[in-house]
Amino acid sequence: MQRKTKIKPYPGPAGGWGSLKSVSRHMKKQHLIPEAMPALERQNKPKGFACVSCAWAKPHPAHAAEFCENGAKATFWELTKNRTPPEFFARHSAAELRLWPDHDLEQEGRLTHPMRFNHETDRYEPVSWDEAFAEIGRELAEIRARDPRRAVFYTSGRASLETSYMYQLFARLYGNNNLPDSSNMCHESTSVALPESIGVPIGTVQLEDFQETDTIFFFGQNVGSNSPRMLHQLKDARENGARIVTFNPLRERGLESFIDPQDPVQMITRDATEISQEYHQLRAGGDIAAITGLSKAVFDLDDAARAAGAPRVLDTEFIEQHTHGFAAFEAHVRATGWDDITRECSLTRADIESAARIYAEGKSVIAIYGMGLTQHKRGVETIQMLVNLLLMRGNIGKRGAGICPVRGHSNVQGQRTVGITEKPELAPMDKLAELYGFTPPEDEGHTTVTACQAIINGEVDAFVGLGGNFVRAIPERELMEAHWPRMRLTVQIATKLNRSHLINGQVAYLLPCLGRLEIDRQASGEQVVTIEDSTGKFHASVPIREPASPHLLSEPAIVAGIAKATLPANPKVDWDGWVAGYARIRDAMGRTWPELFTDFNETMWTPGGISRPIPARERVWQTETGKANFKLPSALTASFDEGHDPAVLRLITLRSNDQFNTTIYGYRDRFRGIYGTRMVVLLCDEDMQRLGVEDGAIVSMETAVDDGVHRRMDGFRVVRYGIPKGCVGAYYPEANALIPLWQHAEKSMVPAAKSVPVRIITRAMVEAAE
Repeated sequence: MQRKTKIKPYPGPAGGWGSLKSVSRHMKKQHLIPEAMPALERQNKPKGFACVSCAWAKPHPAHAAEFCENGAKATFWELTKNRTPPEFFARHSAAELRLWPDHDLEQEGRLTHPMRFNHETDRYEPVSWDEAFAEIGRELAEIRARDPRRAVFYTSGRASLETSYMYQLFARLYGNNNLPDSSNMCHESTSVALPESIGVPIGTVQLEDFQETDTIFFFGQNVGSNSPRMLHQLKDARENGARIVTFNPLRERGLESFIDPQDPVQMITRDATEISQEYHQLRAGGDIAAITGLSKAVFDLDDAARAAGAPRVLDTEFIEQHTHGFAAFEAHVRATGWDDITRECSLTRADIESAARIYAEGKSVIAIYGMGLTQHKRGVETIQMLVNLLLMRGNIGKRGAGICPVRGHSNVQGQRTVGITEKPELAPMDKLAELYGFTPPEDEGHTTVTACQAIINGEVDAFVGLGGNFVRAIPERELMEAHWPRMRLTVQIATKLNRSHLINGQVAYLLPCLGRLEIDRQASGEQVVTIEDSTGKFHASVPIREPASPHLLSEPAIVAGIAKATLPANPKVDWDGWVAGYARIRDAMGRTWPELFTDFNETMWTPGGISRPIPARERVWQTETGKANFKLPSALTASFDEGHDPAVLRLITLRSNDQFNTTIYGYRDRFRGIYGTRMVVLLCDEDMQRLGVEDGAIVSMETAVDDGVHRRMDGFRVVRYGIPKGCVGAYYPEANALIPLWQHAEKSMVPAAKSVPVRIITRAMVEAAE
């Protein structure tokens, strides 16, 4: 369908009437009037269902409406009355469907039947569940007999704790730790950085800290589109007098101003809450430099306080008692020159010193960050520098303070908690061996990046995807799509059709599952599942809607069906019993992690969630030194681009206001004023003049690396935008084809999607070259 493109800057706030209009528009689009409202009333509530999009915390007491604009879209997307039955696949070949946009594929609606791909007709055809399980099991068993390491078991971030527990056990019983997941693409830098620094793999901030804080620092996180419910906490904090300082390459509306749709006065007066007191648009990849500058300015303030006989700015008692490595950190920061700092982050010294004064005046400071920090070459080091800044003033382990990574998908943190990890040392292998009578694999498994490389190298024979849109979400898309069909078996467990289902192995299945909102009836009755939010709290999720099709199975039932068909019988693993009643899975989780899940069937109903232990909140540091560690960065830039070639720009991949991860709800990026298209490139006026391109021009982008692979994408419309010089913005996942697979975060292997070195190619450049 041809869509009219419109570029019209949006001057309004996040939330407000714009949010309500968007919710209404999508409710109508999915034909859900009037039944949508009763569903939304139970979203993120006790005895209700956990949102299937973001993982932000679920407060108690809850707001009257505990959903946001994008959360409502995710609910409508799952509850849609549209269906994708076998007749749809009879009408459309895979070759035809590969030409459809991402939005149009998913807009067809819920999958209704298990399907097997027929390569001769290039179409999916219906198959019985018994046939599907039998053939999948036979194929997996044959691969296992040759080499169990040649199968990959991927998990998206929405699978429940119960399903994830079963899935990781299945993979390990199969014989490998090949358990890549969406965390590998997004927040694995957090899971590597924080244990080294403070001894825990998750953040230390919980919702109550927002009531106590007086200062919040934001880095690389777009709250307005990616976690809008947090805006309630930010609004409350601002109204309590807290100051918020933001460091982000683009000005995002949610970090500028917000009108609470649940506040009648604000809605009537349109008097928005200002969110950020200071907003600093630093260069992509310049966060290490900016944080180094903040630290340097804090040392200068401390020096001035000492000279004046005033109270110290540094929390010297905390540093001495609770930290290790401070002297080396201080020497490193003091030795780093301001010219180097300002050149790399593109901020002025005055800007950085102004923000540092706010930090130094704060009694309790929260630092919030997202993928703007994690998805860089030195993403791990960037996070550790942010921790260093907090440690300077004792801002970890006290009320109203701490580090707050904002996770993306609804249970991406939880699935790691129950064993979805490629690292055997992070799973309780001894306990699994004891409980289930087998010898767990010892070799480290594939991450998302290494799984992709292994597929390209022909070293993977089977890929099982528990949700997600793997082929669309990963870097190096052209190479991956070319090599994907070489695999013997691909299995996709999903609720809706997406592009990953249209690029298939020699044997391929598309298995439709129940959504989280759908009533799941098993032998013991209606089931509930559980998830973990960004703040380390576990919640029950109660379904509310009849299934989209009588032919759907639950995720646990599908995992069990494949496992039973693949593996030899094991009397210690009761797949059928677990499917019959998910409480038994939770009991098994309690036996595996007694410190987390003892009595979980009772505690999971706690309003507001049951907290997992976070020792760093109590200033207990489970690190090698027994203290919180100051960690030094190896460079000021976090990017693969070293900044030597002025023709090379740093590409930031972005999500729109009308999407969540790879799911595209529509073509209205309201906050950026871009309508009807996603093929845009955002450029500042200075770079447009330097490159000789005009607003609205059509250009190409190519990756500025020399590795023997030519990565180029055509057809981008130039949009003049307030983005730092030397940076460009383009939408994810469309621009993923420009990201080299080897450009990933050191240590964590997260694709470096937030500062990809690229060149803009204009028609004039092509003509001149010819």
